[in-house]
Amino acid sequence: MRKFIFLFTCISTIFLQAQDVKKATVYAGQGETVIVPTDAKPTQKQWKGNFTFKDSDVIFSNDFDGARLNGIIKENDSTFIALITSENTPINISPWYAFKVASKEPKQINVTLTYQEGIKHRYYPKLSDDGENWEVLDSTNYTAYEKGNADFGMGSLPLSVTLKLSVSNKPLWVAGQELETSASVREWATDLTTKKDITYSSIGKSKEGRDMGLLSIGKADSKNMILIISRQHPPEVTGYLAMKAFVETLTSDSKLAQKFRKKFGVFVVPLMNPDGVDNGHWRHNLGGIDLNRDWANFNQPETSAVRDFMVAKEKETEGKFYFGIDFHSTWDDIYYTIDSKYEGNMPGLVPDWLTAVKADLPGYDPNIKSSDKLQPTAVSKNYFFVAHEAEALVFEIGDNTPRDFIKEKGEVSANKLMELMLSRLKEGK
Repeated sequence: MRKFIFLFTCISTIFLQAQDVKKATVYAGQGETVIVPTDAKPTQKQWKGNFTFKDSDVIFSNDFDGARLNGIIKENDSTFIALITSENTPINISPWYAFKVASKEPKQINVTLTYQEGIKHRYYPKLSDDGENWEVLDSTNYTAYEKGNADFGMGSLPLSVTLKLSVSNKPLWVAGQELETSASVREWATDLTTKKDITYSSIGKSKEGRDMGLLSIGKADSKNMILIISRQHPPEVTGYLAMKAFVETLTSDSKLAQKFRKKFGVFVVPLMNPDGVDNGHWRHNLGGIDLNRDWANFNQPETSAVRDFMVAKEKETEGKFYFGIDFHSTWDDIYYTIDSKYEGNMPGLVPDWLTAVKADLPGYDPNIKSSDKLQPTAVSKNYFFVAHEAEALVFEIGDNTPRDFIKEKGEVSANKLMELMLSRLKEGK
């Protein structure tokens, strides 16, 4: 398994500010979901290849899955200006970037990241010499321009940033978050299938023909089921990392996990938007749509594949989905839940679970935002609840949440969920 190396002793000014504010301020969360049309619309594919310059031995490349670099201008021998643009508009301010840079002779260069009008820089740079192991750019090599006046969130973002990079003949990878392409997700999922009662298959194809991979864990014909999905939005890597820790705990050799797998069928779609991820999209699938707005109309093949799977599985097993969880990333850790006045197949499961998680993480106070607006379903958690009566939520991880805490939170959350669901099943609740 790949290891992610993070040097949090040299974390950026942005990261430190975010963490300081996090201690003092509770993130208010997003507003009510805006309902938008989900009929496919055009997306612009970026040109892929190497960017070279006259009288310079510096080479930039976006010729790999997950890359996003739409143009690069040489200002002088040591200064370059990168243009990062989105797949289409309008779009959420989550500008993903990823590129490689090298030079024949070792040197230091400055790279300024710029964006289309109305967009600001969001993700703090990560560096890698192999595309697999990553570290945070030292804050002394990072300069932000025209930073917003707010202390936290979108209003705090800078208009552009300059990165001071040490380059050589070995390519340096630069990205907004760790690079997790469809190939690396497939590798992770396939590794899990070496364990008993775990399979990995396809439940459909994305718009560009990539497999919609499904992990089946435990008792596949069980009448008691849960569904886990992740990465509807390509840059939301921290949510994906939490999902990995969560799923790995469910597949562990602990007595609790083994008992859980005998009682429940666990189904996981670890990568909902493979086209968006591999094409380096900011937000949308290849159909130009935010997939987490398509859970009412099902105009996109990715959401349709999950809907069809859930319907078919309930018919096949004559069972129920008791729980559905969708992992995302945002400005800070937060849980978006269904208002407790509504009861699904296991009433009270989610609030009891979050209380148990809080008790097991000293000093941790979960940020929870509930909603009683369920129609139109539009977003995944509403669909899980309305169509299948599954207790449901969106599990959001902050862009800059420390990776060790992400792992711990995923593990504790999985263990507490298994304990509660086994107890509720035994009690017939």
